[in-house]
Parts: sequence; structure tokens; C-alpha cells
Amino acid sequence: MSTAREHRIEVTRSARYYSLGPDDGTAKELWFVLHGYGQLAAQFIRVFEALDDGSRLIVAPEALNRFYLAGVDTAPAAERAVGATWMTREDREHEIADYLRYLDRVAECVRAGVAPARVIVLGFSQGTATAARWIARGGIQPTRTIMWSGFLPPELDLSGQRSPFVIVIGEQDRFVSRERVAEEERRLAAAGVPYELIRYPGGHGIARDRLQEIARRLTG
Repeated sequence: MSTAREHRIEVTRSARYYSLGPDDGTAKELWFVLHGYGQLAAQFIRVFEALDDGSRLIVAPEALNRFYLAGVDTAPAAERAVGATWMTREDREHEIADYLRYLDRVAECVRAGVAPARVIVLGFSQGTATAARWIARGGIQPTRTIMWSGFLPPELDLSGQRSPFVIVIGEQDRFVSRERVAEEERRLAAAGVPYELIRYPGGHGIARDRLQEIARRLTG
């Protein structure tokens, strides 16, 4: 019996992103916001309506891999909620390479008609690792990066990273322990990476009032 062989091809597929704010070139800030595991961009971008004051263009790309959030035995497919994920452990490196090319393409399309002085990249939960890899290995060079409810991926080389990070963690976030936060701080400090840690009394989600406060500070 012969052994199964793996083969690879490249294909063209469609992808989608959502946006809020002026796309006529008048925006002073451009935000790329990357959702977490199991979310969709159309839902995620609603959180950022609080920042839509006419000065910011907010862009939410949607991860390429969609799936049903509930099992087949819970409800018919038409009734099951759908979410998306940036990657899984399966075929990991190719998944990462695919989404980096995709995010670069989104940025290219958006920035063709917009040239703001400030570019902010925000990653939430699973989107934090996606954002960090994009900055390190893709074509984006943000003014500031916000890591909300998540951390940098363990394999990331921080030796050349000098762009400051803002790390935002809810005190009641069930997925993030104090030990994990301390570990991340030690890693960033050892690499000489500038960062600011913001703790607030919230859980695993983006608090709109805290988001507005951080946005005002970054603009100022």
C-alpha cells in the first residue's frame, strides 16, 4: 500500500471587511481592528461606533475561516450562529502566511484613497496574536498597537520591535491570569519593548467607555 502524499496549490478566494467613518480621504486616523475567535467583523465593528466621530476611518477585516459555533446536534444549520477564526494549529504556518497576505491586501485597498498621519492597529483576544504577527511580518507599520485581552504570540522575535504597545486587560477576564500578565511584562521588559499596561474592572470584552478614553489619549 502506498503512502498518502500532501500536495499544495494556491487559489483565489473572496474575503470581506467592514468599515466605519469617512473614506473620502479626510480621516485623520486609520484604525484596523482585528476580532477575536468566533466573532464576525460585522458584529465586532459595532463596538467601535463610539469612535466614529468623523475623524477616524475604522476597518474591521474578517478572518478567512468561518464555522458554526454550535454542534450539528444542537440545531439546523440555518439556525446556528456562525463565527470566524484567524487560524488553528492545523497547517499553522500556511494559515498565518495566508492571513498576512490578506491583511496586507486589505490595507493596500483602504490606503489607496486614505493617507492619515496616524495608523492604529487593535487586536482583541485571538486577534492580538494576529495583529502582532502582521506588524512583525507583514507590510503594516502602525503608529500605535493596542493588544486587548490577549498577548503577543510566543514565537515572535521582539528584538527589533520598538513601536510601543498598549496592553488592555480586564480585571475579571476569565481567560487571563495575573501570572500570565506578569510573564508578558517580563518578556517585553527583557526585550526592551516599550509598553503600557492598562487594567480596568471588566471581563473578556472591549469596554466602550475605556476604548473611548484610550482613543482620546492616543489622539492627544
